[in-house]
Amino acid sequence: MLNKWLFTKQDNSPIVIFRIFFGLLVTLESWGAIATSWVHQTFDVSYSFPFFGFEWTQILLGIPMYVLYVIMGFFGIGIMLGYKYRIATVGFFLLWTLTYVMQKVNYNNHYYLLVLVSAFMIVIPANRYKSLDVKYNPNLACDFTYSWTTLLFKIQIAIVYFYASVAKFYKGWLDNDFLSIRLNQSADWFQNELGFSSFSMLLRNEIFQYILSYSGIFFDMFIIPLLLYKKTRNIAFFAMLFFHFFNSITLHIGIFPYFAMAFAVFFYPTKTIQKLFFPKKHFVPTQYTNNDTQQQFTIIKVLFITYFLVQIALPIRHWFIKGDVLWTEEGHRMSWRMMLRAKTPLGIKVYIQEANKPKELLDLKNHLTQTQINSMSTKPDMMYQFAKHVQFLKEKEGKKVKIYISSQVAINRGSYQEMIKPNTDFSTVQWKTFGHQNWITEYEPSFK
Repeated sequence: MLNKWLFTKQDNSPIVIFRIFFGLLVTLESWGAIATSWVHQTFDVSYSFPFFGFEWTQILLGIPMYVLYVIMGFFGIGIMLGYKYRIATVGFFLLWTLTYVMQKVNYNNHYYLLVLVSAFMIVIPANRYKSLDVKYNPNLACDFTYSWTTLLFKIQIAIVYFYASVAKFYKGWLDNDFLSIRLNQSADWFQNELGFSSFSMLLRNEIFQYILSYSGIFFDMFIIPLLLYKKTRNIAFFAMLFFHFFNSITLHIGIFPYFAMAFAVFFYPTKTIQKLFFPKKHFVPTQYTNNDTQQQFTIIKVLFITYFLVQIALPIRHWFIKGDVLWTEEGHRMSWRMMLRAKTPLGIKVYIQEANKPKELLDLKNHLTQTQINSMSTKPDMMYQFAKHVQFLKEKEGKKVKIYISSQVAINRGSYQEMIKPNTDFSTVQWKTFGHQNWITEYEPSFK
């Protein structure tokens, strides 16, 4: 049964058109990051809050990051055109993953999804049709693929939507505490920047906000089943178009809405995709033969199952860690917990204290940008990293210091609470990779 599920031959039109969409989107993402000054704001800094274990990447900050993003754009064009496809996919995967682990200030779920999908692109033969590789080497030409190459995308996006829906079942979302904040911010932008008074009034309407809150839950939960079912597929597709275009316009979340819509090509019959995008292409009917499932496919089955077991497990790891993930952030990343809460800092203070001397307030603006300060103010792991960074700098000066941090934070307009337990000396604290940090205070929900 598993062999039939994974190794049925089918027309390769879906993976070919997705290659073109993907290449175009990552090119726009890469070069757009330079054009909008995102690279400047994120990587032209003295410290970038990398993922644990990737502190060595700090040597690339500054000019090298502009170069990397330019190169990624060219890799995207290579993917789109199917030129030097393996080099382009491996190159983009490595560079994008590098930039992903280099910073947590602007963590975004679609950046993580790009890491995963760019890895998929390496192993699927999406350059066997409508590619420069085939033009220069006709022996590469092929009209079919195996079903596992499309199942990768279908199961991955199903996991994304499912966990995004489950994560919304909490008071802050169900009571419209969070979404109202984001929509009111968008309403201000449309009013002040474009003068769209009527649309701004709609976004501020409480009933409309509640409708969107619950629509978000149902959309994420049911969009994949509706796409899989033939009779509801077209309705689901148009719902997807509306949902993602609306999010793109109102929430300003980059390429993710368009990236998510590109996955729709995997839910339609291969014949439909072939007729729509490549009408002159020879169509390969879906068929399964026992001769195709030889011993050489065993490794694919093992990797396929292992990968998705990990993907299913990662988003639930926070359930096994003490504390509320909305507060502690422990288990938040790589869990498809998308746009769930607004954490507002009242202010963060970092103190250093040398032996036999009073505490000294550190001027954070001498070390970080305002965006970095704001992000660190609500994320305990970033507070820990910055404390260790300061400790390292002071030790280079021959000074041994204690480091204390105070930060008051509110979730979804609730009351402000101290995030770090009093008198926690970060110079002696060690990070627990797979557990709860006992120096984080316990969150007490309070909504206004």
